[in-house]
Amino acid sequence: MKATVNENCIGCGLCAGTCPEVFTMGDDGLAHGGDFGDELLESAQEARDGCPVSAISLDD
Repeated sequence: MKATVNENCIGCGLCAGTCPEVFTMGDDGLAHGGDFGDELLESAQEARDGCPVSAISLDD
């Protein structure tokens, strides 16, 4: 699966704090997603659902 963070990101860091295996904070101050396996799906969904600006999407 793949996590994508769109241009709505405000750099709050909530996703990286919730699921650091999938989300990182970049040098640009914004969050970045990546590829992950099924074992991290629940944590990635929690990060997506907690995003205050709905900037995260999860795709197969």
